[in-house]
Amino acid sequence: MAELKHPIREAERYLQNARQILSEKAEKDGDYYNDGKYVKMAGNTAWSGVLVALDAVLGVRKGLKKRQRLEFKDYQAAIAKKDSKMNRPLLNAYELLHKSLGYDGITLYKVVQDSLDQARIVIDWADKHYQNVEI
Repeated sequence: MAELKHPIREAERYLQNARQILSEKAEKDGDYYNDGKYVKMAGNTAWSGVLVALDAVLGVRKGLKKRQRLEFKDYQAAIAKKDSKMNRPLLNAYELLHKSLGYDGITLYKVVQDSLDQARIVIDWADKHYQNVEI
C-alpha cells in the first residue's frame, strides 16, 4: 500500500513548485516577469497548494465524489466557521493567485510576490490547525 502524503507538506511543495516555475521560466526583468504563460502556471500551482492545505483542515470535501468541484464560497463558509480572521487572507489568495495570476497572468513582480505571501499565510494557518483534525 502506498504511503499517504502529509497534505500540508504537499501544499508546501505546490508553493515551492510555483516559485521554481517563476525563477526558472518566467524570466524576471526589472519589475516584471517577461512570460505571462509561466506566471499563470505558477499562480494556478500555488492556488492548488492552498486548496490542498484547506482540504486537509476544513473537511469541505467529506461526502463528495472524488472529482466533484467545490465553489470558492464553500471554502469561505468553512473557514469562517473555523477562524473568521482568515477570511481576508483566503480572499486575497483567491483573487490574486487564481484570478489575477492564474487567469490574467499579471506579470508585475510585486503583485506576484504578494500573491505567494498570501498563499504562505493560508498554508501556515492550515499547518497549525492540521494536528487538530480527526483523520
